[in-house]
Amino acid sequence: MEQTISITISGLVQGVYYRHSTKEKALELGISGVVKNLPDGNVHILATGTADQLDELVHWCKQGPPHAKVKSVDVENLERQVFMSFVIQRS
Repeated sequence: MEQTISITISGLVQGVYYRHSTKEKALELGISGVVKNLPDGNVHILATGTADQLDELVHWCKQGPPHAKVKSVDVENLERQVFMSFVIQRS
């Protein structure tokens, strides 16, 4: 059964291809949703998938792409949302 989570990643996560890498990982895992940069320097993800898919994405987020320096990953369960694919939302 699919569920939706909100993930907020802090640290050095902008300017290191975090959003692009997140999209690649989400598509590889079969997850739909959206990733965007936040004004405070964090990255925010809304992701819908199975518990196993989402667990794997959260695990990946703790490391991120090669040049990222992740400080924290906050996860929150949300009411299920439907996305057509996984996209990068630009400001």
